Amino acid sequence: MHILVTGGAGFIGSHLVRHLLTVHPSYTVTNLDKLTYAGNLANLRDVEAMPNYRFVKGDITDAAFLEGLFTENRFDGVIHLAAESHVDRSISSPVEFVMSNVLGTVNLLNAARVAWDGAFDGKRFYHVSTDEVYGTLGREGMFTERTPYDPHSPYSASKASSDHFVRAFHDTYGLPVVISNCSNNYGPCQFPEKLIPLFINNIRHNKPLPVYGKGENVRDWLWVVDHARAIDLIYHQGLDGETYNIGGHNEWTNIDLIRLLCGIMDRKLGRDPGTSESLVTYVTDRAGHDLRYAIDASKLQRELGWVPSLTFEEGLEETVEWYLSNQEWLDEVTSGAYQHYYEEMYAGR
Repeated sequence: MHILVTGGAGFIGSHLVRHLLTVHPSYTVTNLDKLTYAGNLANLRDVEAMPNYRFVKGDITDAAFLEGLFTENRFDGVIHLAAESHVDRSISSPVEFVMSNVLGTVNLLNAARVAWDGAFDGKRFYHVSTDEVYGTLGREGMFTERTPYDPHSPYSASKASSDHFVRAFHDTYGLPVVISNCSNNYGPCQFPEKLIPLFINNIRHNKPLPVYGKGENVRDWLWVVDHARAIDLIYHQGLDGETYNIGGHNEWTNIDLIRLLCGIMDRKLGRDPGTSESLVTYVTDRAGHDLRYAIDASKLQRELGWVPSLTFEEGLEETVEWYLSNQEWLDEVTSGAYQHYYEEMYAGR
């Protein structure tokens, strides 16, 4: 089987690529990534020499490029993760999110439709989405696969739109698709604009920890390796046209998460208890900031047997340990030096 993974140099994508290569050694995996600021090929150093792995640099907003890529390769499936994903960036640059997340997804869908030309047996287009398309919750309730869409940021609106196009290609053309909507991921190799790696890095350097509002926003957190496991399972065993929610059953307010993280960091760095928490600085809340996300992943557990493998406390301990043991990676990412890796490894090939 030959699978195209888009965004495979990103945080979740790199973990998925590694998982597929390891668990399915007979598969060929092509990693398509534009290598924007969040795409880092160094995330895949340990698998880049594998004979069944291939990297292609390219832009999913380029329809002609995608048409050529699908013509040159007989892809059996697409797992589409490539997306702009940071809410703050979407607020300042909404058009960029429309181009990548909406137009890019439509281009991929169309390239697959044309290449497969109605011969859909054994083919699958898997679209990886987010729980943010559902909007916000009050103190009670959870998002299910039937929750109406109610996006509140340019990011979540762009992902909601792309979800609708995936379903439309299934209903109109019969394209075999599945969609998953996942909660917040955490773990190694996450770009440090996201909360956990950002705060780990700031604590290392005794810099302020900016907390939106009062830190009362609630998120459901999932270990990124468990997300990769879920994607693999849904790709192979999910039903065409279905949506599956992926979540950790693991809700934390931002401030409680930060306090837990600060305690772990103080212990790992040999600092007095409370040292890191003293760096917390409350800042003006983000525009359109959703209060609470919570995923009901019971369908995935009931139908496919998936459950998370780690508690949040276990996963956060492992995450902190990874970043502290890979400070060179973190320094390269924050300085921008990681962006030279492609030129060193792939230029002239």
